[in-house]
Amino acid sequence: MGADIKQQVSVPKSKKVAIVIDDLGNNMSGTDEIMAMQIPLTVAVRPFMPTTKRDAEWAHRVGHEVLVHLPMEPLKGKKQWLGPGAITSDLSDEEIRRRVRAAIDDVPYAIGVNNHMGSKITADTRMMKVVLEVCKERGLFFLDSKTNYWSIVDNVAKQVGVSCVDNHIFLDDKSSKRYIMKQMKLIQSHLSHHNYCIAIGHVGRPGKNTAFVIKASIPVISKEADFVPISKLVPHHWKILRKETGIRQTTPNHHNITRLMGRK
Repeated sequence: MGADIKQQVSVPKSKKVAIVIDDLGNNMSGTDEIMAMQIPLTVAVRPFMPTTKRDAEWAHRVGHEVLVHLPMEPLKGKKQWLGPGAITSDLSDEEIRRRVRAAIDDVPYAIGVNNHMGSKITADTRMMKVVLEVCKERGLFFLDSKTNYWSIVDNVAKQVGVSCVDNHIFLDDKSSKRYIMKQMKLIQSHLSHHNYCIAIGHVGRPGKNTAFVIKASIPVISKEADFVPISKLVPHHWKILRKETGIRQTTPNHHNITRLMGRK
């Protein structure tokens, strides 16, 4: 962890919570507040955007983990909403491979990939196989944001041999503090039946409220769980793969080395 994150000095708890913040890379509202958060977070940074490199480097410097927030075609919506370098259903395998590699190269310090939108692509075996093959090639894991209940990512990841983890809760489908607080309470409900929880929030329209509610919820959630970076919840064989590929989290990427579900 970076020097700016306060270490949790209490006895480690058996329950873990990883909060991922999507949509960094475009100087969105709430970015400052998220970066200043005094718990370990994971930020998902969109490639090829105005502040992609700034936000990834900033997050790494203050001790937050970094993911590539890979734009993927949704079942509904316009392709132009995705931004540059998007993975769309009309692409060949080779073009998908090229775009995923380019996206990874554009986001410094990334240790994994998650989907931006993508409800169409994450249900497509052919396309996800190519995406996950590149993840394996680069020693990265995949976080399935679960924007589609019928996602096939877990099954394809097992076939390819890539570690995959799933989102459990979207925090801010609605941007009011009241709604986000209700979603944060779902984390506690989830933990009553599971040992860990992964939740996704966003910068942008809900960003400042999301940061406010997360900060306000830290004392309550900390009574029963530790906040951890996403890598702590990734299956062990991902860490072995990273060691074998010679990729280190501390260096930038280089080419040679319940409203629980139903969003986007």
